[in-house]
Amino acid sequence: MDGKLRTVKLTRIIEEFHLEKIYVPDGLEEKIVSSSDVHRPGIQLSENYFDYFDNTRIQILGKVEHFYMMSKTKEERKIAYDNLMQKKVPAIVITRGLDYTEEFIAAAKKYEIPILRTEDSTSSFMAALIAFLNLSLAPMITRHGVLVEVYGEGVLLLGESGVGKSETAVELIKRGHRLVADDAVDIRRVSAKTLVGSSPEIIRHFIELRGIGIIDVKKIFGMGAVKNTENINLVINLELWQQGKNYERLGLDKEVTDILGIKVPSLTVPVKPGRNLAVIIEIAAMNHRQQIMGYNAAEELSERLSKQMQGIELSSKDIF
Repeated sequence: MDGKLRTVKLTRIIEEFHLEKIYVPDGLEEKIVSSSDVHRPGIQLSENYFDYFDNTRIQILGKVEHFYMMSKTKEERKIAYDNLMQKKVPAIVITRGLDYTEEFIAAAKKYEIPILRTEDSTSSFMAALIAFLNLSLAPMITRHGVLVEVYGEGVLLLGESGVGKSETAVELIKRGHRLVADDAVDIRRVSAKTLVGSSPEIIRHFIELRGIGIIDVKKIFGMGAVKNTENINLVINLELWQQGKNYERLGLDKEVTDILGIKVPSLTVPVKPGRNLAVIIEIAAMNHRQQIMGYNAAEELSERLSKQMQGIELSSKDIF
């Protein structure tokens, strides 16, 4: 599935934030939101300035907008609300439980604009709504793999069917780590640097083990063994050991996997009988975190060897 722009139903936003329905037109189920940005229309209400106005954004009316409009005459309010709502915005949300006027609802009914209300403060509601929309509307792809949280790192396991991804995930769960998704991983690009993975809801918390069948990880291992979403920090490609292939032994060559335009650090781990993949993945996760914090064991060893070749005596600090 290719990454693509998404939409979210307005009804889902209403349910998520428990918004009060002041006025909703017919066909509310068909109303969608396509922009992750929101807007406070102060200058539009005060100056009737609509150049560069994006009518795909949900509009937020807070205390400033409310008391400014209350300082105007009824006729001025009617004109301002008409000018705003004829732009066919997806919805208008009133914050702080503020009251509304007769002409405001009249304009909403005239142009069939949903009017909603929350008791939350303007800033906190906007922050929560933007975060929700960023996740819901982010470009998404689905990859065949397993996503686990290991020592706080989101590790995406990729590889051919039967290579042992699910069995490795179960071993990691037994060792205290958490499952996010098995078999299908929905990956969303929520910012220019961040990928978030989750499981399709229908198979969430289930793992397929060949020879056993489907197991419910949450029921068997408890709530602490699962997680709904996790950032993807590291990709590990599992492949059957190929005789004669040169696998990375030092870790100086940095691999990346491109997912939705973001380059994620990656490793290729060969699989063969006798290798404890769960332990290897634990070490990989800890080593990755160590590298992020500024220490790279491969580079340290390379530096020591370089000094030795140049005849520079190593201090105790270099060795220990």
